[in-house]
Amino acid sequence: MDRHLQIIRTSWVGIGANVLLAAFKAVVGLVAGSVAIVMDAVNNLSDALSSVIAIVGTKLSQRPPDRGHPFGFGRVEYFSAIIISLIVLAAGVASLVESVKKIFVPTEPSYTTVTLVVIVVAIAVKLLLGRYVKHKGEQLKSDALVASGSDALFDAIITLATLVSAGIMLLWGISIDGWLGAAISILIIKAGFEMLASPINELLGKKVSPELTRQIKQDVAAVEGVHGVFDLILHNYGPDVMIGSLHIGVDDTMNAHDIHGLTRRITLMMFERYGIIMTVGIYANATGGGPMAELQNAVVKRLSGHKEIVQVHGFYCSEKERMLSVDVVPDITIHDDAALIRNLTAELQPLAPNLQVMIVVDHNYSE
Repeated sequence: MDRHLQIIRTSWVGIGANVLLAAFKAVVGLVAGSVAIVMDAVNNLSDALSSVIAIVGTKLSQRPPDRGHPFGFGRVEYFSAIIISLIVLAAGVASLVESVKKIFVPTEPSYTTVTLVVIVVAIAVKLLLGRYVKHKGEQLKSDALVASGSDALFDAIITLATLVSAGIMLLWGISIDGWLGAAISILIIKAGFEMLASPINELLGKKVSPELTRQIKQDVAAVEGVHGVFDLILHNYGPDVMIGSLHIGVDDTMNAHDIHGLTRRITLMMFERYGIIMTVGIYANATGGGPMAELQNAVVKRLSGHKEIVQVHGFYCSEKERMLSVDVVPDITIHDDAALIRNLTAELQPLAPNLQVMIVVDHNYSE
């Protein structure tokens, strides 16, 4: 089944479970003449809000690209996850306020058989619902579902904590309701911030997983005619849309037609395997053992001797343009690119005294 359809179906399960639980509480409350239980039923209807937000966000994210948004609307999913995370945070803060009040003004719980049955059913439903929705969210890589499932789990935990503290109060006369509620509320607030961080990081441009980076480089490097993979950059435009670019090293003896075929094979492979729209650039490696190949080897060897240089690539030399250019990737200890360029340029200049030496500092965006 399509990922979006699975998210919507899971969200409908959440809505259905909350509506059924609300109906159960309303019937029991009316039969027992309990206004509190009826009001709690209304609260369950509001709990379905996170599932509604997940559905709306998923629907909006499926809108086709337009002139103003050529990469589509996939990132709308992240906004829906942010809204649900804020709901969890608000619930945690509200619970903390009420818990602190109970610390200073303890209240003695009063439970009947009817209310206990309602509470136990509510805990069971919320636990099952929360685990199911959160698991589906992790499986489908949907922050909105993960947040919605966590919301249901936190409801169950808060209710269970209230029941446990009430039992302790009735058995031993010790009131821990406020303290236990405060501790759980703090955990919920912490979890809310963590849930909020995930979609925000995606919107800010979170680095892709190292596993995906390594796999892409391995796949491209295995293509015949490729001699090195460099400068991998990936942009996330939603869980289903990723656009990227990379460079490959090729022999300088390849003609334009062969290079065209090689890059076309790579772009097709990237889309078929990962759904990534990839642009492929090339670096020409000097071959044949002539003066140009010797100069390239000397430059790469000299630069690779620096422990702060992680990678050297993109060697280009033109007698006609009277210039020599090479790319270097420094490690994270280098903060002054200008000083690095000056030092490396001075070091390479004797190798090509009649050429203008240009050092291009690249930064590692994927590893």
